[in-house]
Amino acid sequence: MRNLSIISHEICLHQDTPKGHPECAERYEAIKNRIDGNYKNWSRIQAPLATREQLLGAHTKTFLDYIDETASAALNPVGLDPDTWAGKSGIEAASRAAGGACLAVDKVMQKEEGASFNAMRPPGHHAEPEKAMGFCVYSSAAVAAKHAQEQWGLERVAVLDFDVHHGNGTQACFWNDPSLFYASSHQMPLFPGTGEKSETGADNNIVNLPFSQGALGFDVLEGWKNYLLPSVLDFKPNLIIISAGFDAHKADPLGGLMMATEDFGTLTGLILEMALRNADITGSLRIVSILEGGYNLSALADSVASHLDTIGSFDA
Repeated sequence: MRNLSIISHEICLHQDTPKGHPECAERYEAIKNRIDGNYKNWSRIQAPLATREQLLGAHTKTFLDYIDETASAALNPVGLDPDTWAGKSGIEAASRAAGGACLAVDKVMQKEEGASFNAMRPPGHHAEPEKAMGFCVYSSAAVAAKHAQEQWGLERVAVLDFDVHHGNGTQACFWNDPSLFYASSHQMPLFPGTGEKSETGADNNIVNLPFSQGALGFDVLEGWKNYLLPSVLDFKPNLIIISAGFDAHKADPLGGLMMATEDFGTLTGLILEMALRNADITGSLRIVSILEGGYNLSALADSVASHLDTIGSFDA
């Protein structure tokens, strides 16, 4: 695939969660160490701060005011919920994660073909319109989807989420909007407790596929191939955003699915093949990928590399 970019920022190296917290600066460092010096055909771009207007695409004014008042200037991390902590540097990182996701949209929209990976932490898919939770402050994928519509006039945007945890925040942002589509594989029961198959959105624009603890990578791949991806293709999105969480890896401490490193490359390939078929309808092949979870550092770095290798070698 042509026109490839990786978006990042050194603010992610600032630890702004309590000691021992799984969502830590070492996550970013592990990815950075794995990709630096490689992927030379990918351009490197600094993630900008999200604008307030961009954040308002997924969050309420009341929520943004609350974050500004409680955490944006705090020198030490503030507990936004029992799992979610941020102070001044953490809020900057979260803002740049959302801003980087919007920039990734801009980069691919400027070309008929391309892909961009937003390698920022913290993740975002648990953040709801009025609530930070699950390590997430701003709902980066939802912010990017709304930005794509408002800035680029896209009619339909789809988010595909393979994190081990269900993206309740993305789902909440999309629930009542038939122009936005959310497809997710995830473990149940597991935090945050949402993601039943019966949760379909106000206009059947939500498709969830939960798996029990111990499900194999083969099971997840078959679920995407036979159930989730055909649903995405039926939606005919103008843009595909991947919520790329790698905590469904069998080595991850926070999940119980059994995906192997190479499974993430295979799944990425299935998504790209579907996207190519979709491009025959929409006229463009554009992929934005946004880092979500992944808490075993070596498994995270290797899985990100598998994801990027597949995108970079994809022959459209």
